[in-house]
Amino acid sequence: MLLGSHMRRLREARGITRDAAGYAIRASESRISRMELGRLSFKARDVDDLLTLYGITDEAERAALVDLAREANLAGWWHRYADVLPNWFATYVGLEGAASFIGAYELQFVHGLLQTEAYIHSVISRGTKGADAADIDRRVALRLERQKILFRENAPDLHVVLDEAALLRPYGGAGVMRGQLQHLIELSERPNVRLQVVPFSFGGHCAESGAFTVFGFPDDDLLDVVYLEQLTSALILDRREEVHQYVRVLEELQRQSLGPEESRDLLRGRLRLS
Repeated sequence: MLLGSHMRRLREARGITRDAAGYAIRASESRISRMELGRLSFKARDVDDLLTLYGITDEAERAALVDLAREANLAGWWHRYADVLPNWFATYVGLEGAASFIGAYELQFVHGLLQTEAYIHSVISRGTKGADAADIDRRVALRLERQKILFRENAPDLHVVLDEAALLRPYGGAGVMRGQLQHLIELSERPNVRLQVVPFSFGGHCAESGAFTVFGFPDDDLLDVVYLEQLTSALILDRREEVHQYVRVLEELQRQSLGPEESRDLLRGRLRLS
């Protein structure tokens, strides 16, 4: 995505159409569009040819962009889990790892980055009927690996709004849920985690369309994107107007929810009752 945004900006600065750029590398206009959106990878050779077309002669700039193309084509850590990772969800994991901001609304489960190992195991076991123990363990390991982003040096800011239903729906029994509630309390005190709960007592709210995730990125050229998961696939929205609607709903949800400290109090209350 970062490389694509750079290449688009260079092309537009020279007034070159996508069709002309595609002709230069024996590709279609739609292929250039998808590469600039980060949906297809650039070959290093194609980047080199396009930079010549765009009049970029500075060797350092050319080398940096060609190197970025090579880096973008390297397999991410999650490819080790390709046997249990659907292609459409691999995109989510990549976005998650690249984001500087992750905002989410969840109503069925506790958010995946905030789940305990026991809770993960229960969710995955229930959701993958017929899977053998080794397959389930691989899926659990993948989710635990994802959670490491919250503790890295450049950790993203995670803002999660949980519907109270996610706290009341038991996974794995009382002991697992007690551990999960305690885990949520502890993680919510981290400086990069903001956890809010929408209690039933608040009635209806603005997230009537269900769960969603908003990703923001550190590079100013990269626009926010929205991820919507379905049963067998996912949608990634990047049109500015659509993304803005979800960002607005997330902000409204945060205003309608209990604040972070009040949400911790609710979690402590649920823990005492469990």
